[in-house]
Amino acid sequence: MATIACVREATANERRCALMPVNVKAYKHLGADVIIESGLGKGLHISDEEYINAGASVLADRQQVLSLADVILSVNPLTEADIDNISDKIVISFLDPFNDSGYTDLLCRQQITSLSMEMIPRSTRCQKMDALSSQASLAGYVMVTKAIAELHSILPMMMTAAGTIKPAKVFIIGAGVAGLQAIATAKRLGAAVTAFDTREIVAEQVRSLGAKFLDIDLGETGQTAQGYAQALTEVQIKIQQQAQEKCIAESDIVITTAQLFGRKPPQLINQSTIALMKPGSVIVDMAALSGGNVDGSIAGKTNSVYGVKIIGTGNWSNEVPLNASQMYANNLMSLVSEFWNKESNQLKIDLNDDILKSAVITHQGHITNETIRKFLHLPPLDVASIKDSEIELTTLTPLMAESLNQKTVEPA
Repeated sequence: MATIACVREATANERRCALMPVNVKAYKHLGADVIIESGLGKGLHISDEEYINAGASVLADRQQVLSLADVILSVNPLTEADIDNISDKIVISFLDPFNDSGYTDLLCRQQITSLSMEMIPRSTRCQKMDALSSQASLAGYVMVTKAIAELHSILPMMMTAAGTIKPAKVFIIGAGVAGLQAIATAKRLGAAVTAFDTREIVAEQVRSLGAKFLDIDLGETGQTAQGYAQALTEVQIKIQQQAQEKCIAESDIVITTAQLFGRKPPQLINQSTIALMKPGSVIVDMAALSGGNVDGSIAGKTNSVYGVKIIGTGNWSNEVPLNASQMYANNLMSLVSEFWNKESNQLKIDLNDDILKSAVITHQGHITNETIRKFLHLPPLDVASIKDSEIELTTLTPLMAESLNQKTVEPA
């Protein structure tokens, strides 16, 4: 019988968790044992007793929890110290595989099978597993509330005996999951909302929410097979910056959500455009932690440029951790259930499956994900030829590789 485990998040100020008591019951119904580290639900005011009542075992020793696990669930990646002390486990979390190749090497060294929730495909079959979208929808809501907290005026129109207050103007750049939720939230609160996206196909969705769509002729743009926006050329970015400048200058709140999967986000708002905005206005840069859409945003902070507040705090769904945890834990539950073998009571890893082919990053000492292999300039891998004892060291420094190779098991 497999054991599913969940430990407390080691990332500073992280209040979300990957397992709710209701999910414990579902995993037990599958036939799995469930163990958690004591205090797992502390950030959500969920006691250990609630997990125990749901059927989980609670241990105070983090290392003991990890050593007993077959499958380990978390929001953020386990620490390197955690990974260094376990092997032959399955770990599932947001892994950020494009930006931490050293961590990927460590997973290979420890023979860890890793699944990255960012890499779940966007398809009908995967909707219940799509954690990226579930967290982004909450981010869209939170970014509007953050902007309201910094704005020096109200959003809705008010007709009073003292006069009429005009509705605030909100401009949202990017109409993906987060952008659409931001549009819907701002509209419900009474703002006059305009939005832009490089994908003309989403214009109707924007209008259906009651917002105006800013038409900018960028030529050929389109979207990827997964529904993400294609990267624009430098010329197209300049055209967009110029065309949206007037709209930005007239807006009380601007929210940018332009993020390119696995790539640095484009800079869409420059300093000269910020200078045109009314002092007291607010910009929320969703991409601040990964490079930023706004010239002047600071990752993890709120600052002021020309009297305009720029919010780049990031980790938006962590601001509503209860709902974020509920959604994320259900996404994980759907993923595990999809590939659970009821006969052996194990999570089955089939790299020929379309979902796992995309989501699995490392398996049996190799980087098996073709997207990540291409990103790291590695040759294609024949998954069927992998031997359990092989280790693929890809991006380690020579000193690190030499140190690890001293402990590498020779192929049979």
